[in-house]
Amino acid sequence: MLKTILTIVFVLICIALTVIVLLQEGKSSGLGSISGMADSYWGKNKGRSMEGTLEKFTKFAAAAVLVLALVLNIIW
Repeated sequence: MLKTILTIVFVLICIALTVIVLLQEGKSSGLGSISGMADSYWGKNKGRSMEGTLEKFTKFAAAAVLVLALVLNIIW
């Protein structure tokens, strides 16, 4: 029973992680954006923007996938 619940949670987090990564903006602006982004409003308050929030959720979801994968590997 526990294995089934953990597997369902694992799949849901994997789907959520995929969606979160696809929602993020690309980082292909190159080195020219380093000085321009540092002076902008969103560069100073990145944690409060949508991009900062998505990055936080990405880190949380990636850690959750790693932990659940290890737990499911031990249980399986």
